[in-house]
Amino acid sequence: MTDTDHRHALYTVEQVRALDRRAIEVLGIPGFELMRRAAAAGLASLRRHWPQARRLAVWCGPGNNGGDGYLLGALAKEAGCQVELVALSGQATGDALQARTAFEFAGGRVHLFDPTAPWPDADVHVDALYGSGLNRAPEAPVAGLIERINACGKPVLALDVPSGLNADLGTCPGVAVRAVVTVCFIAAKRGLHTGVAADHVGRLELDTLQLPESLWQDQPHDAELLRASHLPPRLRVAHKGDNGHLLVIGGEHGMAGAVRLCGEAALRSGAGLVSVATHEAHVPALNAGRPELMAHGVNGPQALAPLIERSDVLAVGPGLGQGAWGHALWLTALDSDRPLVLDADGLNLLAREPRRFERAAVLTPHPGEAARLLGVEIANVQADRFAAARELARRHGAVVVLKGAGSLIAHPDGRLAVCPWGNPGMAVAGMGDVLTGVIAAQLAQGATAWEAACLGVGLHARAGDTAAEAGERGLLAGDLFDPLRRLGNGLGHA
Repeated sequence: MTDTDHRHALYTVEQVRALDRRAIEVLGIPGFELMRRAAAAGLASLRRHWPQARRLAVWCGPGNNGGDGYLLGALAKEAGCQVELVALSGQATGDALQARTAFEFAGGRVHLFDPTAPWPDADVHVDALYGSGLNRAPEAPVAGLIERINACGKPVLALDVPSGLNADLGTCPGVAVRAVVTVCFIAAKRGLHTGVAADHVGRLELDTLQLPESLWQDQPHDAELLRASHLPPRLRVAHKGDNGHLLVIGGEHGMAGAVRLCGEAALRSGAGLVSVATHEAHVPALNAGRPELMAHGVNGPQALAPLIERSDVLAVGPGLGQGAWGHALWLTALDSDRPLVLDADGLNLLAREPRRFERAAVLTPHPGEAARLLGVEIANVQADRFAAARELARRHGAVVVLKGAGSLIAHPDGRLAVCPWGNPGMAVAGMGDVLTGVIAAQLAQGATAWEAACLGVGLHARAGDTAAEAGERGLLAGDLFDPLRRLGNGLGHA
Protein backbone atom coordinates (compact mmCIF):
# COMPACT_ATOMS: atom_id res chain seq x y z
CA MET A 1 0.00 0.00 0.00
CA THR A 2 1.42 3.38 -1.03
CA ASP A 3 1.14 6.65 0.86
CA THR A 4 -1.63 7.64 -1.55
CA ASP A 5 -3.48 4.48 -0.57
CA HIS A 6 -3.06 5.39 3.10
CA ARG A 7 -4.91 8.59 2.44
CA HIS A 8 -7.81 6.84 0.75
CA ALA A 9 -8.21 3.86 3.11
CA LEU A 10 -10.74 4.32 5.91
CA TYR A 11 -10.56 2.33 9.13
CA THR A 12 -12.74 1.57 12.10
CA VAL A 13 -11.46 2.68 15.48
CA GLU A 14 -10.57 -0.90 16.37
CA GLN A 15 -8.61 -1.31 13.13
CA VAL A 16 -6.63 1.85 13.91
CA ARG A 17 -5.93 0.57 17.40
CA ALA A 18 -4.66 -2.65 15.87
CA LEU A 19 -2.30 -0.62 13.66
CA ASP A 20 -1.15 1.27 16.74
CA ARG A 21 -0.44 -2.01 18.58
CA ARG A 22 1.35 -3.37 15.53
CA ALA A 23 3.60 -0.30 15.39
CA ILE A 24 4.53 -0.82 19.05
CA GLU A 25 4.72 -4.61 19.29
CA VAL A 26 5.91 -5.63 15.82
CA LEU A 27 7.84 -2.59 14.58
CA GLY A 28 9.25 -1.78 18.01
CA ILE A 29 8.25 1.90 18.07
CA PRO A 30 7.52 2.92 21.67
CA GLY A 31 4.07 4.31 22.40
CA PHE A 32 5.57 7.48 23.81
CA GLU A 33 7.45 8.04 20.55
CA LEU A 34 4.17 7.73 18.61
CA MET A 35 2.67 10.26 21.02
CA ARG A 36 5.60 12.62 20.46
CA ARG A 37 5.20 12.37 16.69
CA ALA A 38 1.46 13.01 16.97
CA ALA A 39 2.10 16.11 19.07
CA ALA A 40 4.66 17.37 16.57
CA ALA A 41 2.20 16.78 13.71
CA GLY A 42 -0.52 18.63 15.60
CA LEU A 43 1.71 21.61 16.30
CA ALA A 44 2.90 21.69 12.68
CA SER A 45 -0.72 21.80 11.52
CA LEU A 46 -1.50 24.58 13.99
CA ARG A 47 1.41 26.69 12.76
CA ARG A 48 0.43 26.15 9.11
CA HIS A 49 -3.10 27.35 9.66
CA TRP A 50 -2.50 30.01 12.32
CA PRO A 51 1.13 31.15 11.89
CA GLN A 52 0.57 34.26 14.02
CA ALA A 53 -0.85 32.37 17.01
CA ARG A 54 1.22 32.82 20.17
CA ARG A 55 -1.26 32.00 22.93
CA LEU A 56 -2.66 28.48 23.10
CA ALA A 57 -5.26 26.87 25.32
CA VAL A 58 -4.79 23.11 25.41
CA TRP A 59 -7.59 20.97 26.86
CA CYS A 60 -6.39 17.51 27.95
CA GLY A 61 -8.38 14.44 28.88
CA PRO A 62 -7.14 11.54 31.04
CA GLY A 63 -6.12 9.18 28.22
CA ASN A 64 -3.59 9.08 25.40
CA ASN A 65 -5.37 11.86 23.49
CA GLY A 66 -4.63 14.02 26.51
CA GLY A 67 -1.03 12.81 26.31
CA ASP A 68 -0.84 14.16 22.75
CA GLY A 69 -2.03 17.49 24.15
CA TYR A 70 0.55 17.56 26.94
CA LEU A 71 3.38 16.98 24.47
CA LEU A 72 2.00 19.53 22.01
CA GLY A 73 1.98 21.99 24.88
CA ALA A 74 5.59 21.16 25.73
CA LEU A 75 6.70 21.62 22.11
CA ALA A 76 4.75 24.88 21.83
CA LYS A 77 6.40 26.27 24.96
CA GLU A 78 9.82 25.34 23.58
CA ALA A 79 8.86 27.28 20.43
CA GLY A 80 8.09 30.37 22.50
CA CYS A 81 4.31 30.15 22.75
CA GLN A 82 2.28 30.91 25.85
CA VAL A 83 0.41 27.74 26.79
CA GLU A 84 -2.45 27.44 29.24
CA LEU A 85 -3.08 23.74 29.70
CA VAL A 86 -6.22 22.54 31.45
CA ALA A 87 -6.63 18.89 32.44
CA LEU A 88 -9.95 17.22 33.18
CA SER A 89 -8.32 15.12 35.87
CA GLY A 90 -5.26 15.04 38.05
CA GLN A 91 -4.86 11.38 37.16
CA ALA A 92 -2.72 10.11 34.28
CA THR A 93 -1.03 6.79 33.66
CA GLY A 94 1.43 5.21 31.25
CA ASP A 95 2.51 7.28 28.27
CA ALA A 96 0.03 10.04 29.18
CA LEU A 97 1.69 10.43 32.60
CA GLN A 98 5.11 10.60 30.96
CA ALA A 99 3.76 13.27 28.57
CA ARG A 100 2.36 15.30 31.47
CA THR A 101 5.73 15.10 33.21
CA ALA A 102 7.43 16.31 30.01
CA PHE A 103 5.11 19.32 29.85
CA GLU A 104 5.88 20.23 33.47
CA PHE A 105 9.61 19.70 32.87
CA ALA A 106 9.35 22.22 30.00
CA GLY A 107 8.10 24.78 32.52
CA GLY A 108 4.40 24.24 31.99
CA ARG A 109 1.78 24.31 34.69
CA VAL A 110 -1.23 22.00 34.60
CA HIS A 111 -4.51 23.60 35.68
CA LEU A 112 -7.32 21.29 36.77
CA PHE A 113 -10.61 21.97 35.04
CA ASP A 114 -12.83 24.27 37.07
CA PRO A 115 -16.06 25.50 35.41
CA THR A 116 -15.88 28.68 37.49
CA ALA A 117 -12.28 29.57 36.53
CA PRO A 118 -11.58 32.50 34.16
CA TRP A 119 -11.66 31.59 30.47
CA PRO A 120 -8.22 31.32 28.85
CA ASP A 121 -7.21 34.23 26.62
CA ALA A 122 -6.00 32.21 23.62
CA ASP A 123 -5.54 32.62 19.89
CA VAL A 124 -6.24 28.92 19.27
CA HIS A 125 -7.81 26.18 21.38
CA VAL A 126 -6.48 22.63 21.10
CA ASP A 127 -8.93 19.79 21.72
CA ALA A 128 -7.13 16.81 23.30
CA LEU A 129 -10.02 15.74 25.54
CA TYR A 130 -11.12 12.35 24.30
CA GLY A 131 -10.21 11.68 20.66
CA SER A 132 -11.54 8.33 19.45
CA GLY A 133 -11.78 6.94 22.98
CA LEU A 134 -15.33 8.18 23.62
CA ASN A 135 -18.42 6.57 22.07
CA ARG A 136 -21.04 8.03 24.43
CA ALA A 137 -22.28 11.51 25.23
CA PRO A 138 -19.85 13.57 27.32
CA GLU A 139 -21.02 13.96 30.90
CA ALA A 140 -22.46 17.24 32.15
CA PRO A 141 -19.35 19.14 33.27
CA VAL A 142 -17.37 18.28 30.15
CA ALA A 143 -20.41 18.81 27.90
CA GLY A 144 -20.61 22.34 29.27
CA LEU A 145 -16.91 22.84 28.57
CA ILE A 146 -17.32 21.68 24.96
CA GLU A 147 -20.25 24.02 24.46
CA ARG A 148 -18.14 26.89 25.80
CA ILE A 149 -15.22 26.00 23.51
CA ASN A 150 -17.61 25.98 20.55
CA ALA A 151 -19.05 29.35 21.52
CA CYS A 152 -15.79 31.15 22.38
CA GLY A 153 -15.27 32.54 18.89
CA LYS A 154 -11.69 31.31 18.58
CA PRO A 155 -10.48 28.58 16.18
CA VAL A 156 -10.14 25.01 17.43
CA LEU A 157 -7.62 22.38 16.39
CA ALA A 158 -8.79 18.83 17.20
CA LEU A 159 -6.16 16.15 17.74
CA ASP A 160 -7.17 12.91 15.98
CA VAL A 161 -10.96 13.28 16.49
CA PRO A 162 -13.16 16.17 17.67
CA SER A 163 -14.14 15.13 21.19
CA GLY A 164 -17.72 13.87 21.39
CA LEU A 165 -17.83 12.72 17.75
CA ASN A 166 -18.14 8.96 17.23
CA ALA A 167 -15.18 8.15 14.98
CA ASP A 168 -16.75 4.90 13.79
CA LEU A 169 -20.21 6.15 12.85
CA GLY A 170 -20.01 9.89 12.23
CA THR A 171 -22.63 10.53 14.91
CA CYS A 172 -22.76 12.71 18.02
CA PRO A 173 -24.60 11.08 20.94
CA GLY A 174 -24.32 14.41 22.76
CA VAL A 175 -22.41 17.65 22.28
CA ALA A 176 -19.16 17.54 20.28
CA VAL A 177 -16.31 19.91 19.53
CA ARG A 178 -16.64 21.92 16.31
CA ALA A 179 -13.09 22.13 15.00
CA VAL A 180 -11.72 24.35 12.27
CA VAL A 181 -9.03 21.74 11.59
CA THR A 182 -8.78 18.10 12.63
CA VAL A 183 -5.49 16.28 12.22
CA CYS A 184 -5.83 12.47 12.29
CA PHE A 185 -2.97 10.20 13.22
CA ILE A 186 -1.76 6.92 11.62
CA ALA A 187 -4.92 6.23 9.59
CA ALA A 188 -8.19 7.90 8.63
CA LYS A 189 -11.20 7.00 10.78
CA ARG A 190 -14.23 6.22 8.67
CA GLY A 191 -16.76 8.13 10.80
CA LEU A 192 -15.01 11.44 10.22
CA HIS A 193 -16.10 11.37 6.58
CA THR A 194 -19.89 11.00 6.75
CA GLY A 195 -23.00 12.09 8.62
CA VAL A 196 -22.86 14.98 11.07
CA ALA A 197 -19.04 14.76 11.14
CA ALA A 198 -19.04 17.32 8.34
CA ASP A 199 -20.13 19.96 10.86
CA HIS A 200 -17.41 19.05 13.37
CA VAL A 201 -14.15 18.09 11.67
CA GLY A 202 -13.56 21.27 9.65
CA ARG A 203 -10.56 20.79 7.40
CA LEU A 204 -9.50 17.17 7.75
CA GLU A 205 -5.82 16.22 7.60
CA LEU A 206 -3.98 12.93 8.01
CA ASP A 207 -0.47 12.42 9.35
CA THR A 208 0.91 8.88 9.23
CA LEU A 209 3.64 9.76 11.75
CA GLN A 210 6.53 8.71 9.50
CA LEU A 211 5.63 5.05 10.04
CA PRO A 212 7.18 2.53 7.63
CA GLU A 213 5.26 1.10 4.70
CA SER A 214 5.22 -2.35 6.27
CA LEU A 215 2.75 -1.20 8.95
CA TRP A 216 -0.18 -1.17 6.52
CA GLN A 217 0.76 -4.22 4.47
CA ASP A 218 -1.90 -6.95 4.64
CA GLN A 219 -3.82 -5.03 7.30
CA PRO A 220 -7.59 -4.76 6.76
CA HIS A 221 -9.49 -1.54 6.32
CA ASP A 222 -13.23 -0.97 6.24
CA ALA A 223 -13.84 1.43 3.34
CA GLU A 224 -12.15 3.74 0.87
CA LEU A 225 -12.43 7.38 -0.09
CA LEU A 226 -13.34 8.00 -3.71
CA ARG A 227 -10.62 9.38 -5.94
CA ALA A 228 -11.13 11.97 -8.66
CA SER A 229 -11.53 10.11 -11.95
CA HIS A 230 -13.21 10.20 -15.35
CA LEU A 231 -13.82 7.93 -18.32
CA PRO A 232 -10.95 7.43 -20.80
CA PRO A 233 -10.88 9.38 -24.09
CA ARG A 234 -13.04 7.99 -26.87
CA LEU A 235 -11.78 6.42 -30.05
CA ARG A 236 -11.73 8.83 -32.98
CA VAL A 237 -14.09 6.52 -34.90
CA ALA A 238 -16.69 6.38 -32.09
CA HIS A 239 -20.35 6.94 -32.92
CA LYS A 240 -23.38 7.56 -30.73
CA GLY A 241 -24.33 3.90 -30.58
CA ASP A 242 -21.00 3.09 -28.93
CA ASN A 243 -21.92 5.21 -25.92
CA GLY A 244 -25.17 3.59 -24.99
CA HIS A 245 -28.89 4.28 -25.28
CA LEU A 246 -30.45 5.31 -21.98
CA LEU A 247 -34.17 5.38 -21.32
CA VAL A 248 -35.45 7.64 -18.51
CA ILE A 249 -38.83 6.52 -17.15
CA GLY A 250 -40.85 8.94 -15.06
CA GLY A 251 -42.53 12.31 -15.02
CA GLU A 252 -46.01 12.00 -13.54
CA HIS A 253 -48.29 14.96 -14.24
CA GLY A 254 -46.58 18.14 -13.06
CA MET A 255 -43.13 16.53 -12.75
CA ALA A 256 -41.68 16.83 -16.24
CA GLY A 257 -38.71 18.71 -14.78
CA ALA A 258 -37.44 15.58 -13.04
CA VAL A 259 -37.08 13.54 -16.23
CA ARG A 260 -35.60 16.48 -18.12
CA LEU A 261 -32.93 17.01 -15.44
CA CYS A 262 -32.13 13.31 -15.40
CA GLY A 263 -31.96 13.03 -19.18
CA GLU A 264 -29.92 16.16 -19.69
CA ALA A 265 -27.48 15.10 -16.96
CA ALA A 266 -27.04 11.79 -18.79
CA LEU A 267 -26.29 13.59 -22.05
CA ARG A 268 -23.80 15.91 -20.33
CA SER A 269 -22.18 12.84 -18.78
CA GLY A 270 -21.56 11.17 -22.12
CA ALA A 271 -24.50 8.91 -22.93
CA GLY A 272 -24.82 8.56 -26.72
CA LEU A 273 -28.61 8.61 -26.89
CA VAL A 274 -31.20 9.43 -24.25
CA SER A 275 -34.90 8.72 -24.59
CA VAL A 276 -37.59 9.77 -22.12
CA ALA A 277 -40.78 7.83 -21.45
CA THR A 278 -43.30 10.15 -19.82
CA HIS A 279 -46.85 11.51 -20.05
CA GLU A 280 -47.88 12.67 -23.50
CA ALA A 281 -48.60 16.16 -22.14
CA HIS A 282 -44.92 16.64 -21.28
CA VAL A 283 -43.52 15.83 -24.72
CA PRO A 284 -43.91 19.29 -26.35
CA ALA A 285 -42.12 21.05 -23.49
CA LEU A 286 -39.29 18.50 -23.51
CA ASN A 287 -38.89 18.78 -27.28
CA ALA A 288 -38.80 22.56 -27.07
CA GLY A 289 -36.53 22.82 -24.04
CA ARG A 290 -34.04 20.08 -24.83
CA PRO A 291 -34.54 18.68 -28.36
CA GLU A 292 -31.58 16.33 -27.96
CA LEU A 293 -33.79 14.22 -25.67
CA MET A 294 -36.06 11.81 -27.56
CA ALA A 295 -39.33 12.29 -25.66
CA HIS A 296 -42.10 9.70 -25.95
CA GLY A 297 -45.59 9.84 -24.50
CA VAL A 298 -46.51 6.51 -22.90
CA ASN A 299 -49.86 5.63 -21.39
CA GLY A 300 -48.93 2.22 -20.05
CA PRO A 301 -46.79 -0.92 -20.33
CA GLN A 302 -47.65 -1.67 -23.95
CA ALA A 303 -46.27 1.68 -25.07
CA LEU A 304 -43.23 1.36 -22.82
CA ALA A 305 -42.14 -2.15 -23.80
CA PRO A 306 -40.78 -1.30 -27.29
CA LEU A 307 -38.83 1.64 -25.86
CA ILE A 308 -37.20 -0.68 -23.33
CA GLU A 309 -36.31 -3.11 -26.12
CA ARG A 310 -34.43 -0.38 -27.97
CA SER A 311 -32.55 0.80 -24.88
CA ASP A 312 -29.40 -0.43 -23.14
CA VAL A 313 -29.92 1.04 -19.65
CA LEU A 314 -32.91 2.32 -17.68
CA ALA A 315 -33.18 5.21 -15.22
CA VAL A 316 -36.41 4.62 -13.32
CA GLY A 317 -38.08 6.88 -10.79
CA PRO A 318 -37.55 10.63 -11.36
CA GLY A 319 -41.00 12.19 -10.92
CA LEU A 320 -42.58 8.75 -11.45
CA GLY A 321 -45.23 8.97 -8.75
CA GLN A 322 -46.75 5.97 -6.98
CA GLY A 323 -50.11 5.91 -8.73
CA ALA A 324 -51.42 3.32 -11.18
CA TRP A 325 -49.52 4.80 -14.16
CA GLY A 326 -46.17 4.95 -12.37
CA HIS A 327 -46.61 1.54 -10.79
CA ALA A 328 -47.38 -0.10 -14.15
CA LEU A 329 -44.29 1.45 -15.77
CA TRP A 330 -42.19 0.49 -12.75
CA LEU A 331 -43.26 -3.15 -12.97
CA THR A 332 -42.56 -3.26 -16.70
CA ALA A 333 -39.08 -1.81 -16.22
CA LEU A 334 -38.17 -4.11 -13.34
CA ASP A 335 -39.45 -7.17 -15.19
CA SER A 336 -37.10 -6.43 -18.09
CA ASP A 337 -33.48 -7.58 -18.19
CA ARG A 338 -31.95 -4.13 -18.65
CA PRO A 339 -29.40 -2.70 -16.21
CA LEU A 340 -30.99 0.12 -14.27
CA VAL A 341 -30.68 2.94 -11.79
CA LEU A 342 -33.58 3.23 -9.37
CA ASP A 343 -34.37 6.49 -7.56
CA ALA A 344 -37.13 8.50 -5.91
CA ASP A 345 -40.57 6.88 -6.35
CA GLY A 346 -38.85 3.91 -7.97
CA LEU A 347 -37.42 3.25 -4.50
CA ASN A 348 -40.68 3.96 -2.70
CA LEU A 349 -42.39 1.37 -4.87
CA LEU A 350 -39.55 -1.05 -4.15
CA ALA A 351 -40.17 -0.57 -0.43
CA ARG A 352 -43.78 -1.68 -0.99
CA GLU A 353 -42.82 -4.59 -3.26
CA PRO A 354 -39.26 -5.71 -2.40
CA ARG A 355 -37.20 -7.72 -4.83
CA ARG A 356 -33.61 -8.82 -5.30
CA PHE A 357 -31.88 -7.94 -8.56
CA GLU A 358 -30.06 -10.47 -10.69
CA ARG A 359 -28.70 -7.88 -13.12
CA ALA A 360 -26.65 -4.71 -12.79
CA ALA A 361 -28.63 -2.32 -10.61
CA VAL A 362 -27.88 0.85 -8.64
CA LEU A 363 -30.23 2.17 -5.94
CA THR A 364 -29.80 5.79 -4.85
CA PRO A 365 -31.82 6.40 -1.67
CA HIS A 366 -31.66 9.40 0.61
CA PRO A 367 -31.99 8.51 4.32
CA GLY A 368 -35.79 8.70 4.25
CA GLU A 369 -36.03 6.30 1.30
CA ALA A 370 -33.43 4.04 2.90
CA ALA A 371 -35.51 3.93 6.08
CA ARG A 372 -38.59 2.89 4.13
CA LEU A 373 -36.64 0.18 2.31
CA LEU A 374 -35.30 -1.18 5.59
CA GLY A 375 -38.54 -0.76 7.52
CA VAL A 376 -36.92 1.42 10.20
CA GLU A 377 -36.89 5.05 11.28
CA ILE A 378 -34.62 7.62 9.62
CA ALA A 379 -32.77 7.98 12.92
CA ASN A 380 -31.81 4.29 12.73
CA VAL A 381 -30.31 4.80 9.28
CA GLN A 382 -28.35 7.86 10.34
CA ALA A 383 -27.16 6.16 13.54
CA ASP A 384 -25.08 3.75 11.43
CA ARG A 385 -24.98 4.77 7.79
CA PHE A 386 -22.33 2.15 7.01
CA ALA A 387 -24.47 -0.73 8.28
CA ALA A 388 -27.60 0.63 6.58
CA ALA A 389 -25.93 0.96 3.17
CA ARG A 390 -24.38 -2.50 3.39
CA GLU A 391 -27.65 -4.10 4.47
CA LEU A 392 -29.54 -2.51 1.58
CA ALA A 393 -26.92 -3.72 -0.89
CA ARG A 394 -27.01 -7.23 0.55
CA ARG A 395 -30.80 -7.39 0.71
CA HIS A 396 -31.42 -6.19 -2.85
CA GLY A 397 -28.34 -7.58 -4.62
CA ALA A 398 -27.59 -4.09 -5.91
CA VAL A 399 -25.02 -1.36 -5.53
CA VAL A 400 -26.47 1.23 -3.15
CA VAL A 401 -25.71 4.95 -2.95
CA LEU A 402 -26.81 6.25 0.45
CA LYS A 403 -26.99 9.97 -0.17
CA GLY A 404 -26.21 12.76 2.27
CA ALA A 405 -23.12 14.47 3.65
CA GLY A 406 -20.39 11.94 2.91
CA SER A 407 -22.45 9.79 0.53
CA LEU A 408 -21.73 6.07 0.82
CA ILE A 409 -21.53 3.54 -2.02
CA ALA A 410 -22.03 -0.07 -0.93
CA HIS A 411 -21.56 -3.28 -2.95
CA PRO A 412 -23.40 -6.52 -2.13
CA ASP A 413 -20.03 -8.15 -1.42
CA GLY A 414 -19.38 -5.69 1.43
CA ARG A 415 -17.15 -3.18 -0.34
CA LEU A 416 -17.86 0.40 0.60
CA ALA A 417 -16.65 3.77 -0.70
CA VAL A 418 -17.17 7.24 0.78
CA CYS A 419 -17.49 10.46 -1.22
CA PRO A 420 -15.28 13.27 0.12
CA TRP A 421 -16.85 16.02 -2.02
CA GLY A 422 -20.14 17.90 -2.06
CA ASN A 423 -21.56 20.91 -0.24
CA PRO A 424 -24.76 22.12 1.47
CA GLY A 425 -25.80 24.06 -1.62
CA MET A 426 -26.60 20.73 -3.24
CA ALA A 427 -29.48 20.20 -0.81
CA VAL A 428 -31.96 21.46 -3.37
CA ALA A 429 -34.71 20.01 -5.57
CA GLY A 430 -33.53 18.14 -8.66
CA MET A 431 -30.04 17.15 -7.47
CA GLY A 432 -31.11 13.52 -7.06
CA ASP A 433 -32.53 13.47 -10.59
CA VAL A 434 -29.20 14.76 -11.91
CA LEU A 435 -27.29 12.11 -9.95
CA THR A 436 -29.50 9.37 -11.40
CA GLY A 437 -28.72 10.57 -14.91
CA VAL A 438 -24.98 10.77 -14.25
CA ILE A 439 -24.79 7.23 -12.86
CA ALA A 440 -27.02 5.79 -15.59
CA ALA A 441 -24.81 7.44 -18.25
CA GLN A 442 -21.77 5.62 -16.86
CA LEU A 443 -23.67 2.32 -17.07
CA ALA A 444 -24.64 3.13 -20.66
CA GLN A 445 -20.99 3.71 -21.54
CA GLY A 446 -19.96 0.28 -20.32
CA ALA A 447 -19.12 0.70 -16.65
CA THR A 448 -20.10 -1.96 -14.13
CA ALA A 449 -22.70 -1.03 -11.53
CA TRP A 450 -19.96 -0.46 -8.94
CA GLU A 451 -17.84 1.62 -11.31
CA ALA A 452 -20.85 3.62 -12.48
CA ALA A 453 -21.94 4.43 -8.94
CA CYS A 454 -18.46 5.42 -7.75
CA LEU A 455 -17.65 7.48 -10.83
CA GLY A 456 -21.12 9.02 -11.00
CA VAL A 457 -21.25 10.02 -7.34
CA GLY A 458 -17.77 11.52 -7.57
CA LEU A 459 -18.48 13.50 -10.74
CA HIS A 460 -21.79 14.76 -9.38
CA ALA A 461 -20.30 15.95 -6.08
CA ARG A 462 -17.24 17.52 -7.71
CA ALA A 463 -19.47 19.31 -10.22
CA GLY A 464 -21.52 20.60 -7.31
CA ASP A 465 -18.39 21.96 -5.64
CA THR A 466 -17.32 23.66 -8.86
CA ALA A 467 -20.75 25.20 -9.31
CA ALA A 468 -20.77 26.36 -5.68
CA GLU A 469 -17.71 28.53 -6.22
CA ALA A 470 -20.20 31.29 -7.01
CA GLY A 471 -21.91 30.63 -3.65
CA GLU A 472 -23.82 27.72 -2.14
CA ARG A 473 -27.15 29.44 -1.61
CA GLY A 474 -29.11 29.66 -4.83
CA LEU A 475 -27.33 26.72 -6.47
CA LEU A 476 -29.59 24.96 -8.99
CA ALA A 477 -29.42 21.35 -10.12
CA GLY A 478 -28.96 22.54 -13.70
CA ASP A 479 -25.86 24.50 -12.68
CA LEU A 480 -24.01 21.17 -12.59
CA PHE A 481 -24.33 20.50 -16.32
CA ASP A 482 -21.35 22.50 -17.56
CA PRO A 483 -18.93 21.31 -14.83
CA LEU A 484 -20.17 17.74 -15.35
CA ARG A 485 -19.13 17.92 -18.98
CA ARG A 486 -15.73 19.38 -18.14
CA LEU A 487 -14.95 17.02 -15.27
CA GLY A 488 -16.14 13.99 -17.20
CA ASN A 489 -13.53 14.82 -19.82
CA GLY A 490 -10.75 15.26 -17.27
CA LEU A 491 -10.84 19.06 -17.44
CA GLY A 492 -11.17 21.60 -14.66
CA HIS A 493 -10.79 21.00 -10.94
CA ALA A 494 -9.51 17.70 -9.56
